[in-house]
Amino acid sequence: MLTSVIISVILGLAFLSIAIFYKKKSALRIILGTMGIVLLFYGGFSYGALRPIADIETFDVGNKTKIEYPIKNVQVISPVEGDTVNCRILSMGVYPKDHNKDIWVLLRPSDKKYYPQSDYTNTSYKENGKWQVVTRFGGDKGETFDLVVYETDSLASDFFSNTIADWKKTGEYEGLSSAVLPPGAKEIDRIQVTLKNDCRDIF
Repeated sequence: MLTSVIISVILGLAFLSIAIFYKKKSALRIILGTMGIVLLFYGGFSYGALRPIADIETFDVGNKTKIEYPIKNVQVISPVEGDTVNCRILSMGVYPKDHNKDIWVLLRPSDKKYYPQSDYTNTSYKENGKWQVVTRFGGDKGETFDLVVYETDSLASDFFSNTIADWKKTGEYEGLSSAVLPPGAKEIDRIQVTLKNDCRDIF
């Protein structure tokens, strides 16, 4: 199927090129141009069917707490203590202007292990005094999680990033015991949330 798509694109380009650069005005030029456009459209749509665009990840936002001003340290504004959350949420907060450390969210479910959360930047995204990270829960309905926020130095950030990369490579998300958490990770907040739905094995 992919071979026929490639051939269609090549022929479409060839016919279109001939139609464009053929000097004499004729019906042949119109026919070749039309065929070239049709073949290019066919190839493009066929390739799209073979290589569909990935779904954009969606997430929910939980309740928000009021920001405490002036902002002197990293604060979590969502979710809030005691929230009932969906399987995938956006954890967010604020940080002071001179803050230069990375911010990580780790989940601690009932197995008492820690699971660093990340999106495409791995660490939480920071901009203009606000931070956020997509947080994915993988447990049973009604299960309680600790959502723990850390600020980290570069070594601790590398440790969490490499851990996530290793887990993705093997497909095994084993969790981290408290004993192996890097010394450069400082806990700055911890709240408890409960799962609204069954989220096991959905990611």
